[in-house]
This record gives sequence, C-alpha cells and structure tokens, in this order.
Amino acid sequence: MRRVYIVAVIMAVLLIVNAVALAAVAPAPAPPSAPEADKLIKHGARGDDVKVIQKLLADTGYYVGQIDGVFGGATLEAVKSFQTYNGLTPDGAVGKETIAFLQRERATTEPGRYSRQLTMYATAYTAHDAGNSSYTSRGHELRKGLVAVDPRVIPLGTRLFITGYGFAIADDIGGAIKGNKIDLAFESRAEALQFGVQRVTVYILD
Repeated sequence: MRRVYIVAVIMAVLLIVNAVALAAVAPAPAPPSAPEADKLIKHGARGDDVKVIQKLLADTGYYVGQIDGVFGGATLEAVKSFQTYNGLTPDGAVGKETIAFLQRERATTEPGRYSRQLTMYATAYTAHDAGNSSYTSRGHELRKGLVAVDPRVIPLGTRLFITGYGFAIADDIGGAIKGNKIDLAFESRAEALQFGVQRVTVYILD
C-alpha cells in the first residue's frame, strides 16, 4: 500500500512539473492586429480594434487623445478628418478601405502634399523631464507625435510632418520654443537623448 502511495505522489509531482514547464514556454498573447477586413467599426464601439484605429490615427497626426479603446467623439472627429483629407466618404465608420489608407499613410516617409515647409531646429523632451507636465498646453496626455511650437509661427492644432520624426500635431508650447524652434515629444528619456538636437524640415499639412 505504501508503495502505491509513493508512486501516486511521484506521478502527481511529475504532472505539476510538466504543467509548470508548459506554462513557461507558452507564447505571450499576440498584440492587437488590424480589424477583420469585413468588419465595420463605428462610434460607440470598444475594444482592441478601436485601439488599433486610434494608434493608426495618432501615428498619422489626426488623433491627440488616449489610446483607450473607446470610439468616442474625439476618435469620430479624427476618423472623419482623415477620410475627408484622403477623399473618402466622411461617414466616421472604419472599414477595410479606411484601414488600408491609414496603414499606407503611416508607412510614408514624406508627405504627399503640404501647404508650406519650414527649416527648424528641433529639440526633444518627455513627460519625465524635470519641470515638465504630463499634459500638453491643450490638455492632452503627452506622448510621441505631439510637439511644442511657437504659436505665432505654427498655430496650435496644426497637423505636421517632420523629417526624422514623422507625423505630428502642434499641441504644446514652451518658454524656450520661439521662432524657428520646435520641441518633439518622445515616450522615454533615452529616445529623447538619442534624438538630441537636429535641423529638420517641417511640412505644414493643414
């Protein structure tokens, strides 16, 4: 009887060890991918599909809000603006055509059209820098894609494309940002330090 008991204990231990090993090698959950091709995402929707859309809109300089997965008013207006700018029906609903246009625009390395261009000196900053706020002067949570400008040169709310940085929105101001200077937000201090100070071309898209 004792031998049977010992064998049962050993088998139980082996099963536990095997389960732990399988859990250790199990793949991590995949990040949100693009919505299904035949899916239409509208105002009021929630979830990972909305986060994907918000990130695409942010990366192309149309959306300044949080990537929270809630298709609210700000997301709706960003979608309509994008659709209007790209000659799509501005119905605010995101289907395969709008997704395709967003992905293509995010991948671009230079703007297709712009109203003017400026040569500026760009510095970099983050919400973690001493004395900085976590929010822009327009009240949005600071993140990459939002930049500080001199409003007399570039009005706040202007959509931009910046060489070496990508699409952006003029959403902040700074005491030292005057004239032909622009301050680019980054997620981490390491990214900001790596960027340093550069001479850039700023394309005004609005």
